Amino acid sequence: MTPKDKLTAQRTYLFLGALFITSLVVSNLIFQKFFYWYPIDVEIFGTKLFEISVGLLPYPITFLITDLISEIYGKKRANDIVVAGVFASIFSLLIILVANVAPATSWSHVKDDMFNTVFGNSVIAVFASMITYLFAQFIDIQIYHFWKRYTKGKHLWLRNNFSTWFSQFIDTLTILTLLCSFGIIEWSNFNGLLVSGVLFKVLVAALDTPLLYLGVYLFRKRFNLKTTGEEIDLL
Repeated sequence: MTPKDKLTAQRTYLFLGALFITSLVVSNLIFQKFFYWYPIDVEIFGTKLFEISVGLLPYPITFLITDLISEIYGKKRANDIVVAGVFASIFSLLIILVANVAPATSWSHVKDDMFNTVFGNSVIAVFASMITYLFAQFIDIQIYHFWKRYTKGKHLWLRNNFSTWFSQFIDTLTILTLLCSFGIIEWSNFNGLLVSGVLFKVLVAALDTPLLYLGVYLFRKRFNLKTTGEEIDLL
Protein backbone atom coordinates (compact mmCIF):
# COMPACT_ATOMS: atom_id res chain seq x y z
CA MET A 1 0.00 0.00 0.00
CA THR A 2 1.34 3.41 -0.96
CA PRO A 3 1.76 6.19 1.66
CA LYS A 4 -1.13 8.05 0.01
CA ASP A 5 -3.41 5.02 0.25
CA LYS A 6 -2.43 4.48 3.88
CA LEU A 7 -3.28 8.12 4.68
CA THR A 8 -6.66 7.72 3.00
CA ALA A 9 -7.29 4.52 4.98
CA GLN A 10 -6.41 6.29 8.24
CA ARG A 11 -8.74 9.19 7.49
CA THR A 12 -11.56 6.83 6.56
CA TYR A 13 -11.06 4.93 9.81
CA LEU A 14 -11.24 8.24 11.67
CA PHE A 15 -14.54 9.19 10.00
CA LEU A 16 -16.02 5.76 10.69
CA GLY A 17 -15.00 6.13 14.33
CA ALA A 18 -16.62 9.58 14.52
CA LEU A 19 -19.87 8.21 13.06
CA PHE A 20 -19.76 5.29 15.49
CA ILE A 21 -19.20 7.46 18.58
CA THR A 22 -21.85 10.00 17.53
CA SER A 23 -24.44 7.26 17.03
CA LEU A 24 -23.61 5.75 20.41
CA VAL A 25 -23.72 8.99 22.43
CA VAL A 26 -26.88 10.27 20.72
CA SER A 27 -28.71 6.99 21.35
CA ASN A 28 -28.04 7.44 25.08
CA LEU A 29 -29.33 11.01 25.11
CA ILE A 30 -32.63 10.48 23.27
CA PHE A 31 -33.65 7.09 24.70
CA GLN A 32 -36.55 8.41 26.86
CA LYS A 33 -38.82 9.08 23.89
CA PHE A 34 -40.75 6.02 22.67
CA PHE A 35 -42.58 5.72 19.39
CA TYR A 36 -44.87 3.25 17.71
CA TRP A 37 -44.47 2.00 14.16
CA TYR A 38 -48.10 2.51 13.15
CA PRO A 39 -48.33 0.27 10.04
CA ILE A 40 -48.19 -2.79 12.32
CA ASP A 41 -51.04 -2.88 14.86
CA VAL A 42 -50.11 -5.97 16.90
CA GLU A 43 -49.76 -6.35 20.67
CA ILE A 44 -47.45 -8.78 22.43
CA PHE A 45 -47.28 -9.15 26.24
CA GLY A 46 -49.52 -6.08 26.54
CA THR A 47 -47.14 -3.87 24.53
CA LYS A 48 -47.58 -2.87 20.91
CA LEU A 49 -45.10 -4.51 18.59
CA PHE A 50 -42.41 -2.04 17.53
CA GLU A 51 -43.26 0.29 20.39
CA ILE A 52 -39.60 1.13 20.92
CA SER A 53 -37.26 3.86 22.08
CA VAL A 54 -35.98 6.34 19.50
CA GLY A 55 -32.57 5.56 20.97
CA LEU A 56 -32.66 2.30 19.01
CA LEU A 57 -32.68 4.16 15.69
CA PRO A 58 -28.97 5.16 15.64
CA TYR A 59 -27.75 2.26 17.77
CA PRO A 60 -27.71 -0.46 15.04
CA ILE A 61 -25.35 1.79 13.07
CA THR A 62 -22.67 1.07 15.68
CA PHE A 63 -22.81 -2.67 14.97
CA LEU A 64 -22.70 -2.10 11.20
CA ILE A 65 -19.59 0.06 11.62
CA THR A 66 -17.79 -2.38 13.93
CA ASP A 67 -18.52 -5.20 11.48
CA LEU A 68 -17.14 -3.10 8.62
CA ILE A 69 -14.05 -2.14 10.62
CA SER A 70 -13.59 -5.77 11.71
CA GLU A 71 -13.72 -6.90 8.09
CA ILE A 72 -11.41 -4.24 6.64
CA TYR A 73 -9.14 -3.10 9.49
CA GLY A 74 -9.15 -6.14 11.76
CA LYS A 75 -10.16 -7.12 15.27
CA LYS A 76 -7.77 -4.81 17.11
CA ARG A 77 -9.01 -1.68 15.33
CA ALA A 78 -12.62 -2.66 16.02
CA ASN A 79 -11.83 -3.08 19.72
CA ASP A 80 -10.10 0.33 19.72
CA ILE A 81 -13.31 1.93 18.46
CA VAL A 82 -15.29 0.23 21.22
CA VAL A 83 -12.92 1.60 23.88
CA ALA A 84 -13.13 5.08 22.33
CA GLY A 85 -16.91 4.82 22.53
CA VAL A 86 -16.72 4.08 26.25
CA PHE A 87 -14.50 7.12 26.80
CA ALA A 88 -16.93 9.32 24.83
CA SER A 89 -19.88 7.99 26.87
CA ILE A 90 -18.13 8.71 30.17
CA PHE A 91 -17.17 12.19 29.01
CA SER A 92 -20.74 12.95 27.89
CA LEU A 93 -21.96 11.70 31.27
CA LEU A 94 -19.69 14.17 33.09
CA ILE A 95 -20.90 17.03 30.90
CA ILE A 96 -24.54 16.17 31.66
CA LEU A 97 -23.82 16.03 35.40
CA VAL A 98 -22.18 19.47 35.37
CA ALA A 99 -24.92 20.97 33.19
CA ASN A 100 -27.62 19.55 35.47
CA VAL A 101 -26.03 21.11 38.57
CA ALA A 102 -25.56 24.54 36.98
CA PRO A 103 -28.63 26.71 37.86
CA ALA A 104 -30.69 28.09 34.98
CA THR A 105 -31.14 31.86 34.66
CA SER A 106 -34.57 33.46 34.99
CA TRP A 107 -34.69 34.11 31.22
CA SER A 108 -33.47 30.68 30.15
CA HIS A 109 -35.87 28.97 27.74
CA VAL A 110 -34.96 25.62 29.31
CA LYS A 111 -35.58 25.62 33.07
CA ASP A 112 -33.91 23.33 35.60
CA ASP A 113 -36.92 21.01 35.91
CA MET A 114 -37.28 20.66 32.14
CA PHE A 115 -33.58 19.93 31.70
CA ASN A 116 -33.69 17.38 34.51
CA THR A 117 -36.76 15.71 32.99
CA VAL A 118 -35.07 15.31 29.62
CA PHE A 119 -31.51 14.54 30.72
CA GLY A 120 -31.84 13.55 34.38
CA ASN A 121 -32.18 9.86 33.61
CA SER A 122 -29.38 10.04 31.07
CA VAL A 123 -26.88 9.40 33.86
CA ILE A 124 -28.47 6.03 34.58
CA ALA A 125 -29.00 5.39 30.88
CA VAL A 126 -25.37 6.05 30.01
CA PHE A 127 -24.20 3.88 32.90
CA ALA A 128 -26.51 1.04 31.87
CA SER A 129 -25.64 1.50 28.22
CA MET A 130 -21.90 1.40 28.86
CA ILE A 131 -22.20 -1.94 30.64
CA THR A 132 -24.40 -3.51 28.00
CA TYR A 133 -22.57 -1.81 25.15
CA LEU A 134 -19.17 -3.12 26.23
CA PHE A 135 -20.54 -6.61 26.70
CA ALA A 136 -22.50 -6.69 23.44
CA GLN A 137 -19.86 -5.08 21.23
CA PHE A 138 -17.04 -7.31 22.39
CA ILE A 139 -19.31 -10.34 21.92
CA ASP A 140 -20.19 -9.08 18.43
CA ILE A 141 -16.52 -8.68 17.47
CA GLN A 142 -15.52 -12.06 18.92
CA ILE A 143 -18.31 -13.92 17.13
CA TYR A 144 -17.68 -12.01 13.90
CA HIS A 145 -14.03 -13.03 13.80
CA PHE A 146 -14.84 -16.59 14.83
CA TRP A 147 -17.06 -16.98 11.76
CA LYS A 148 -14.53 -15.12 9.61
CA ARG A 149 -11.82 -17.62 10.56
CA TYR A 150 -14.17 -20.59 10.32
CA THR A 151 -15.37 -19.68 6.82
CA LYS A 152 -11.88 -18.55 5.72
CA GLY A 153 -13.14 -15.06 4.91
CA LYS A 154 -16.16 -16.27 2.92
CA HIS A 155 -19.92 -15.87 3.58
CA LEU A 156 -19.89 -12.28 4.80
CA TRP A 157 -23.67 -12.35 5.36
CA LEU A 158 -23.26 -15.23 7.83
CA ARG A 159 -20.83 -13.53 10.21
CA ASN A 160 -22.59 -10.16 9.90
CA ASN A 161 -26.01 -11.47 10.89
CA PHE A 162 -25.04 -14.19 13.37
CA SER A 163 -22.74 -11.90 15.34
CA THR A 164 -25.24 -9.03 15.38
CA TRP A 165 -28.31 -11.10 16.23
CA PHE A 166 -26.78 -12.71 19.29
CA SER A 167 -25.03 -9.58 20.56
CA GLN A 168 -28.16 -7.45 20.07
CA PHE A 169 -30.24 -9.92 22.06
CA ILE A 170 -27.72 -9.74 24.92
CA ASP A 171 -27.67 -5.95 24.63
CA THR A 172 -31.47 -5.56 24.72
CA LEU A 173 -31.96 -8.07 27.54
CA THR A 174 -29.27 -6.49 29.74
CA ILE A 175 -30.19 -2.83 29.27
CA LEU A 176 -33.93 -3.44 29.79
CA THR A 177 -33.14 -5.36 32.99
CA LEU A 178 -31.04 -2.46 34.29
CA LEU A 179 -33.53 0.26 33.29
CA CYS A 180 -36.41 -1.64 34.88
CA SER A 181 -34.34 -2.24 38.03
CA PHE A 182 -33.64 1.50 38.29
CA GLY A 183 -37.34 2.29 37.87
CA ILE A 184 -36.99 4.14 34.56
CA ILE A 185 -39.19 1.57 32.77
CA GLU A 186 -42.03 -0.41 34.34
CA TRP A 187 -41.46 -4.15 34.66
CA SER A 188 -44.87 -4.70 33.06
CA ASN A 189 -43.39 -3.43 29.79
CA PHE A 190 -40.29 -5.63 29.97
CA ASN A 191 -41.41 -8.62 27.89
CA GLY A 192 -43.04 -6.56 25.16
CA LEU A 193 -40.10 -4.19 24.83
CA LEU A 194 -37.66 -7.12 24.79
CA VAL A 195 -39.43 -8.82 21.90
CA SER A 196 -39.97 -5.55 20.04
CA GLY A 197 -36.39 -4.42 20.53
CA VAL A 198 -34.80 -7.71 19.50
CA LEU A 199 -37.09 -8.12 16.48
CA PHE A 200 -36.38 -4.55 15.35
CA LYS A 201 -32.62 -5.06 15.64
CA VAL A 202 -32.74 -8.42 13.84
CA LEU A 203 -34.63 -6.83 10.94
CA VAL A 204 -32.22 -3.91 10.80
CA ALA A 205 -29.23 -6.31 10.83
CA ALA A 206 -30.74 -8.21 7.90
CA LEU A 207 -31.48 -5.00 6.01
CA ASP A 208 -28.01 -3.55 6.55
CA THR A 209 -26.30 -6.65 5.10
CA PRO A 210 -26.34 -5.19 1.55
CA LEU A 211 -24.78 -2.00 2.95
CA LEU A 212 -22.00 -4.03 4.53
CA TYR A 213 -21.40 -5.86 1.26
CA LEU A 214 -21.27 -2.52 -0.57
CA GLY A 215 -18.88 -1.02 1.97
CA VAL A 216 -16.57 -4.04 1.89
CA TYR A 217 -16.63 -4.10 -1.92
CA LEU A 218 -15.72 -0.40 -2.15
CA PHE A 219 -12.91 -0.76 0.40
CA ARG A 220 -11.44 -3.82 -1.28
CA LYS A 221 -11.59 -2.22 -4.68
CA ARG A 222 -10.10 1.08 -3.50
CA PHE A 223 -7.22 -0.49 -1.56
CA ASN A 224 -6.71 -3.57 -3.77
CA LEU A 225 -7.45 -6.04 -0.98
CA LYS A 226 -7.88 -9.72 -1.65
CA THR A 227 -11.30 -11.28 -1.14
CA THR A 228 -9.90 -13.89 1.24
CA GLY A 229 -9.97 -11.69 4.34
CA GLU A 230 -6.96 -9.43 3.79
CA GLU A 231 -7.02 -6.47 6.18
CA ILE A 232 -5.55 -2.96 6.12
CA ASP A 233 -2.57 -2.44 8.39
CA LEU A 234 -2.53 1.19 9.55
CA LEU A 235 0.92 0.91 11.18
